[in-house]
Amino acid sequence: MGKKVLVVATSPRRNGNSNHLAEAFAKGAAQAGHQVETVYLCEKNIGFCRGCLFCQKTMRCVIRDDADTIVHQMGAADVLVFATPIYYYGMSGQMKTMLDRANPLFPSDYAFRDIYLLTAAAEDDPETPEGAVHGLQGWISCVEKAHLAGSVFAGGVTNEGEIEGHPALKTAFEMGSRV
Repeated sequence: MGKKVLVVATSPRRNGNSNHLAEAFAKGAAQAGHQVETVYLCEKNIGFCRGCLFCQKTMRCVIRDDADTIVHQMGAADVLVFATPIYYYGMSGQMKTMLDRANPLFPSDYAFRDIYLLTAAAEDDPETPEGAVHGLQGWISCVEKAHLAGSVFAGGVTNEGEIEGHPALKTAFEMGSRV
């Protein structure tokens, strides 16, 4: 039996370029025999963390919205994959909000060890995703049993679907197949 892979697609556009990377990774992982689920944050209702830290005692957020369910899914997954557009050289606000809301995972016995990051941006400089990688690495530093296992960057894509034919799609698929 394969691993449980949770892909969290954080683009505010359902057909966004980073979501295409997420779908390529998911397809590769599924074809390799893994159980894959993709969550599209643009279809969810997620509020901001209130900083109350109540979740550190209960391992559940006091806010009852879709993030509460997603955090449970994250904790049960063997592999986490985050896909984000690059905004101002950082991750999307949706991704940052989801990471903040994942606070209940810190004291829990979460299953995941491998985390992947998939990014897409209008800018095509190879250093473009470094802010997002650094931001995710900060979160990973707090979930000490996990590590960044890989990342893929698709540069030079702006409009929805512009990623079609981009070599990063193949790279994301191959990375997914090697989970």
